Amino acid sequence: QVQLVESGGGLVPPGGSLRLSCTASGSIVRIDDMGWYRQAPGKARDMVATSTSAGMTKYADFVKGRFTISRDNAQKTVYLAMNSLKPEDTAVYYCNGDVIGINDGGEYVVGKYWGQGTQVTVSS
Repeated sequence: QVQLVESGGGLVPPGGSLRLSCTASGSIVRIDDMGWYRQAPGKARDMVATSTSAGMTKYADFVKGRFTISRDNAQKTVYLAMNSLKPEDTAVYYCNGDVIGINDGGEYVVGKYWGQGTQVTVSS
């Protein structure tokens, strides 16, 4: 059973910073792309940033220059450093990973997994 668990959300004033972490666990052979997405109330889930296992990154225009995604492949962890936060960054942030794992029958299983989400609130 593959699981992704996020941490690091919270309440921060405008202009502040937060660092989110997401760690994968379970019977994992390899993790390819990992990324962060966010969903504000009443809105669709948007891509924030993604990273390949080789470290190639992609960012949504609304976070370029403010957020940085990074990975520790050995620890199966992806991070999102968020600076210069704005009220419009308020959302539940989800991590996502393209994982190759092994099931109880010893077979390879390829899947896209999501974490449970962590709330980020930017408010004075």
